[in-house]
Amino acid sequence: MDGFMSSANPINSHCASPRRWLSIIGIGEDGIDGLTATARRLIESATEVFGGARHLALAGPLIRGTPRAWPRPFGLDEVLAHRGRAVCVLASGDPFCHGVGSLLAQHVSSEEMQVMPALSAFSLAASRLLWALPETILISLCGRSLDFVRPHLQPGVRILALAADQDTPLQLAKLLSDLGFGASRLTVLESLGGPRERVRSTRADAFDMKSIGALNTIAVEVVAGAGARIVPKTHGLDDELFEHDGQITKREMRALALSALAPQRGQRLWDVGAGSGSVAVEWLLSDEFMSATAIERRSDRAARAKRNAQTFGVPHLEVLEGIAPLALVGLAPPDAVFIGGGATAPGLIEAVRAALLPAGRLVVHAVTLRTESALINYQSLYGGSLTRVAISRAAPIGKNPSMMGWRPAMPVTQWTWVKG
Repeated sequence: MDGFMSSANPINSHCASPRRWLSIIGIGEDGIDGLTATARRLIESATEVFGGARHLALAGPLIRGTPRAWPRPFGLDEVLAHRGRAVCVLASGDPFCHGVGSLLAQHVSSEEMQVMPALSAFSLAASRLLWALPETILISLCGRSLDFVRPHLQPGVRILALAADQDTPLQLAKLLSDLGFGASRLTVLESLGGPRERVRSTRADAFDMKSIGALNTIAVEVVAGAGARIVPKTHGLDDELFEHDGQITKREMRALALSALAPQRGQRLWDVGAGSGSVAVEWLLSDEFMSATAIERRSDRAARAKRNAQTFGVPHLEVLEGIAPLALVGLAPPDAVFIGGGATAPGLIEAVRAALLPAGRLVVHAVTLRTESALINYQSLYGGSLTRVAISRAAPIGKNPSMMGWRPAMPVTQWTWVKG
């Protein structure tokens, strides 16, 4: 029933506005059989119908206008060029669940479009597995590195991942096995909701499935083996989890730095003098919508920061090789800046203070007396807070491991400033 299309319904009269030239129709593997009468009418009345080759084939019996397969490389210019005409875009399942809907919404207002979603692959997979979606990690690996799954590998976690193609399940099984999660159960759900639907399960370290369809969703029930690489959900990760040459903000000071940087969803960090990139990595781990740019003058350390980002499952870390403040020119303005070294570079503090967005946070660490003196001066000029931290660690004295004593680390002075 399409009762919501009743003329007495104000939603319908709004949807029928001439301005609503674009319709986005979610279509499943059951094709036109799964479409509502309203969705069918929108496809039939469209002068232009866009979609993937699979979508156009599924909706073929209803298409009266011109079918247009997505261009390669993918783009929306052709759709937008037909603004004002009756245009229909076909999408897999729910167009706003890792689909084309969110891309179109960046160019077309809600008053110009109407959307008829179908069940998403996540909803279909959860119904087959009897999994509660709110308790499941949902990710897409379409056009993205497999490394994005790494932060989610926690014992007992359930993950649903949209596969990029038929090779993704095997690649994911290998990654899980390499990271110590070989006992995890993988379920590959192919062509959900259609006549070719198939569901198969195996352990990651025993993966031997053949002839997997390109359209598949992977379910993972995470089991951690001894020594599995689990990324803790906290700031101040063990230094040994990072690849470094000694140029790393130590875990205790990193935790203090992240606390002062105060990451908030969707915000951007500049990590200046990034070294191993540990601060930027932990910033990105705090939320999947974060972004960060690491600026490092040495090529070997810049390459190391990139490797750390991949290892921790945040391969979207932008690493720039260059010297600040010159390397900062043209970068998107940050919500927070961390300077772990080189704070006395001429013009650097002034440049980052100017670049910071309103309410942006600047955190600077100093180890040398020269840099500490500079921070004291900046604090007197601009305000903010100064904190000095001294940490000692127990370590063997001499060659006798039973004789322990305290070895003090070099004290660190932290200056924190918030832009008004």
